[in-house]
Amino acid sequence: MLEKIKQTADFLKSQVAEMPKIAIILGSGLGNLVDHMTDKKVIPYKEIPNFPVSTVAGHSGNFVFGKLGDKNVIAMQGRFHYYEGYDMKTVTFPVRVFKALGVETLFVSNAAGGMNKEFKVGDVMIITDQINLFPENPLRGKNYEELGPRFPAMTEPYSRELIKMADEIAAEKGIRVMHGVYVGVTGPTFETPAEYEYFRVIGGDAVGMSTVPEVIVARHADMRCFGVSVITDLGGKEITTVPSHEEVTQAAENAQPTMLALVKELVNRI
Repeated sequence: MLEKIKQTADFLKSQVAEMPKIAIILGSGLGNLVDHMTDKKVIPYKEIPNFPVSTVAGHSGNFVFGKLGDKNVIAMQGRFHYYEGYDMKTVTFPVRVFKALGVETLFVSNAAGGMNKEFKVGDVMIITDQINLFPENPLRGKNYEELGPRFPAMTEPYSRELIKMADEIAAEKGIRVMHGVYVGVTGPTFETPAEYEYFRVIGGDAVGMSTVPEVIVARHADMRCFGVSVITDLGGKEITTVPSHEEVTQAAENAQPTMLALVKELVNRI
């Protein structure tokens, strides 16, 4: 694995002159962040050594290097999911590459179903913590000390400093933001009403099929993380509507202006 990480990082370094310290993983329907980037260089996954290709509709499958405001960033347009059949090492491989490129701060975004009774469809939730309900931890197996410790602490999966900054930005801009715990599950089925209630009872506010593995690996590598979920549907025993993937994507796209304003300003202040 170390050799694959090095091969991939060396290839990307040969393509881009200046490596960013900030990486952003874009979730469902949120790929339009790249439209706000300048001085872009787009590298399709199919051209990157050791990279798989995302199979999900709405996930473009590109690394985009460029500037967001005056900061150099890498945007990952299309992530890999456990439900696609990839193992956890593959799902989190891009995060390993980010670290090898010198990235220090990882932004993650996703579409999520909400079970917090205060949430509305279209809300932006700042992730304060996470619950891992995937059947496999991405750190399972041989540990490479070059990548991180055998037993990394997860007491602060999401940077309290960045959360505080985001709250200040939201207050300044009059943006409605919620806080909550993100529950990571395998998918690809959406949750049953009973499952939504279960996730709420154990402390979750929103649920999705990504993000948790990537944040575990980022924290293993001592990268600080900031995460946001767009609440694209609501679930629980009293909810009878069934969301489609298209509806989830549309709800995420409708929330883009709010999320873009928050993320762009937060990146600018780092």
